[in-house]
Amino acid sequence: MDKLNNLPLRIGVGIILLNKNNKVFVGKRIDNPIDLWQMPQGGVDKNENFLSAAKRELEEETGITKVSLVKEIDSWFQYDLPQHLLGKIWKGKYRGQKQKWFIMKYLGNGNEININTKNPEFLDWKWVSPSELPNIIVNFKKKMYLKLHEELKILNI
Repeated sequence: MDKLNNLPLRIGVGIILLNKNNKVFVGKRIDNPIDLWQMPQGGVDKNENFLSAAKRELEEETGITKVSLVKEIDSWFQYDLPQHLLGKIWKGKYRGQKQKWFIMKYLGNGNEININTKNPEFLDWKWVSPSELPNIIVNFKKKMYLKLHEELKILNI
Protein backbone atom coordinates (compact mmCIF):
# COMPACT_ATOMS: atom_id res chain seq x y z
CA MET A 1 0.00 0.00 0.00
CA ASP A 2 2.91 2.38 0.69
CA LYS A 3 3.92 2.07 -2.94
CA LEU A 4 0.47 3.32 -4.00
CA ASN A 5 0.59 6.21 -1.52
CA ASN A 6 3.87 7.36 -3.08
CA LEU A 7 2.44 7.62 -6.59
CA PRO A 8 2.65 11.08 -8.21
CA LEU A 9 -0.27 13.45 -8.68
CA ARG A 10 -1.84 13.76 -12.12
CA ILE A 11 -1.70 17.32 -13.47
CA GLY A 12 -5.16 18.49 -14.51
CA VAL A 13 -7.55 21.37 -15.00
CA GLY A 14 -11.04 22.14 -13.81
CA ILE A 15 -13.74 24.49 -15.01
CA ILE A 16 -16.27 26.42 -12.97
CA LEU A 17 -18.75 27.18 -15.75
CA LEU A 18 -21.30 29.87 -14.92
CA ASN A 19 -24.51 30.59 -16.79
CA LYS A 20 -26.09 34.06 -17.09
CA ASN A 21 -27.66 33.58 -13.63
CA ASN A 22 -24.30 32.60 -12.07
CA LYS A 23 -25.41 29.01 -11.59
CA VAL A 24 -22.65 26.40 -11.99
CA PHE A 25 -22.66 23.52 -14.50
CA VAL A 26 -22.31 20.08 -12.90
CA GLY A 27 -22.53 16.59 -14.36
CA LYS A 28 -23.35 13.22 -12.84
CA ARG A 29 -20.52 10.83 -13.67
CA ILE A 30 -21.31 7.67 -15.60
CA ASP A 31 -18.87 5.67 -13.46
CA ASN A 32 -20.44 6.90 -10.20
CA PRO A 33 -24.18 7.28 -10.88
CA ILE A 34 -25.25 7.82 -7.28
CA ASP A 35 -26.57 11.30 -6.61
CA LEU A 36 -23.18 13.00 -6.69
CA TRP A 37 -22.09 15.60 -9.22
CA GLN A 38 -18.91 17.33 -10.33
CA MET A 39 -17.72 20.21 -12.46
CA PRO A 40 -15.91 19.45 -15.73
CA GLN A 41 -12.28 18.54 -15.24
CA GLY A 42 -9.54 16.49 -16.81
CA GLY A 43 -5.90 15.94 -17.59
CA VAL A 44 -3.42 18.12 -19.41
CA ASP A 45 -1.79 16.71 -22.54
CA LYS A 46 1.96 16.96 -23.09
CA ASN A 47 2.98 20.49 -24.22
CA GLU A 48 -0.60 21.77 -23.74
CA ASN A 49 -1.16 25.01 -21.83
CA PHE A 50 -3.68 24.97 -19.01
CA LEU A 51 -6.30 27.23 -20.60
CA SER A 52 -6.26 25.20 -23.83
CA ALA A 53 -6.59 22.01 -21.77
CA ALA A 54 -9.56 23.46 -19.88
CA LYS A 55 -11.35 24.46 -23.08
CA ARG A 56 -10.62 21.07 -24.65
CA GLU A 57 -11.88 19.17 -21.61
CA LEU A 58 -15.00 21.31 -21.46
CA GLU A 59 -15.78 20.57 -25.10
CA GLU A 60 -14.96 16.86 -24.77
CA GLU A 61 -17.24 16.44 -21.74
CA THR A 62 -20.09 18.83 -22.57
CA GLY A 63 -19.87 19.91 -26.21
CA ILE A 64 -19.57 23.51 -24.98
CA THR A 65 -17.28 25.86 -26.91
CA LYS A 66 -19.00 29.25 -26.44
CA VAL A 67 -17.31 30.56 -23.29
CA SER A 68 -15.43 33.58 -22.04
CA LEU A 69 -12.70 33.43 -19.43
CA VAL A 70 -13.64 35.20 -16.19
CA LYS A 71 -10.57 34.25 -14.18
CA GLU A 72 -7.73 31.77 -13.90
CA ILE A 73 -7.54 30.97 -10.21
CA ASP A 74 -4.01 31.62 -8.96
CA SER A 75 -3.82 28.72 -6.51
CA TRP A 76 -3.35 25.06 -7.31
CA PHE A 77 -5.90 22.63 -5.91
CA GLN A 78 -5.35 18.98 -5.20
CA TYR A 79 -7.05 15.90 -3.90
CA ASP A 80 -5.95 12.38 -3.10
CA LEU A 81 -7.94 9.33 -4.04
CA PRO A 82 -9.37 7.25 -1.21
CA GLN A 83 -7.52 4.00 -0.49
CA HIS A 84 -10.11 1.81 -2.23
CA LEU A 85 -9.53 3.65 -5.54
CA LEU A 86 -5.73 3.76 -5.45
CA GLY A 87 -4.24 1.65 -8.21
CA LYS A 88 -7.56 1.45 -10.08
CA ILE A 89 -8.17 4.89 -11.59
CA TRP A 90 -5.90 6.34 -14.33
CA LYS A 91 -4.39 2.90 -14.93
CA GLY A 92 -2.97 2.97 -11.40
CA LYS A 93 -0.37 5.64 -12.24
CA TYR A 94 -1.50 8.43 -9.86
CA ARG A 95 -2.64 8.89 -6.27
CA GLY A 96 -4.78 11.97 -7.02
CA GLN A 97 -4.77 15.19 -8.98
CA LYS A 98 -3.18 18.61 -8.78
CA GLN A 99 -5.35 21.00 -10.75
CA LYS A 100 -5.39 24.50 -12.18
CA TRP A 101 -8.98 25.86 -12.15
CA PHE A 102 -10.68 28.39 -14.40
CA ILE A 103 -13.89 30.33 -13.97
CA MET A 104 -15.69 30.71 -17.30
CA LYS A 105 -18.97 32.22 -18.43
CA TYR A 106 -21.19 30.17 -20.74
CA LEU A 107 -22.18 32.26 -23.77
CA GLY A 108 -24.39 29.72 -25.54
CA ASN A 109 -28.14 29.42 -25.42
CA GLY A 110 -28.32 25.89 -24.02
CA ASN A 111 -28.77 23.77 -27.12
CA GLU A 112 -25.01 23.36 -27.62
CA ILE A 113 -24.75 21.37 -24.36
CA ASN A 114 -24.31 17.73 -25.30
CA ILE A 115 -23.07 15.20 -22.75
CA ASN A 116 -23.49 12.37 -25.28
CA THR A 117 -19.98 12.97 -26.57
CA LYS A 118 -17.51 10.61 -28.27
CA ASN A 119 -16.31 9.36 -24.86
CA PRO A 120 -19.11 10.36 -22.48
CA GLU A 121 -18.30 10.99 -18.83
CA PHE A 122 -21.65 12.31 -17.64
CA LEU A 123 -25.09 10.69 -17.73
CA ASP A 124 -26.93 13.85 -16.64
CA TRP A 125 -26.23 17.54 -16.04
CA LYS A 126 -27.77 20.56 -14.35
CA TRP A 127 -27.09 24.11 -13.17
CA VAL A 128 -26.70 24.57 -9.39
CA SER A 129 -26.15 27.40 -6.96
CA PRO A 130 -22.46 27.81 -6.04
CA SER A 131 -23.35 27.20 -2.39
CA GLU A 132 -24.51 23.66 -3.31
CA LEU A 133 -21.13 22.62 -4.72
CA PRO A 134 -19.52 21.23 -1.53
CA ASN A 135 -22.65 19.21 -0.74
CA ILE A 136 -23.01 17.35 -4.05
CA ILE A 137 -19.44 16.13 -4.63
CA VAL A 138 -17.74 12.87 -3.58
CA ASN A 139 -16.22 13.16 -0.10
CA PHE A 140 -12.59 13.05 -1.23
CA LYS A 141 -13.08 16.25 -3.30
CA LYS A 142 -15.13 18.13 -0.71
CA LYS A 143 -12.26 20.25 0.73
CA MET A 144 -11.28 21.30 -2.78
CA TYR A 145 -14.87 22.26 -3.65
CA LEU A 146 -15.14 24.31 -0.43
CA LYS A 147 -12.03 26.24 -1.48
CA LEU A 148 -13.41 26.71 -5.01
CA HIS A 149 -16.66 28.03 -3.52
CA GLU A 150 -14.59 30.56 -1.55
CA GLU A 151 -13.01 31.73 -4.83
CA LEU A 152 -16.51 32.39 -6.20
CA LYS A 153 -17.44 34.33 -3.05
CA ILE A 154 -14.42 36.60 -3.56
CA LEU A 155 -15.91 37.50 -6.96
CA ASN A 156 -19.34 38.02 -5.35
CA ILE A 157 -20.76 34.99 -7.16
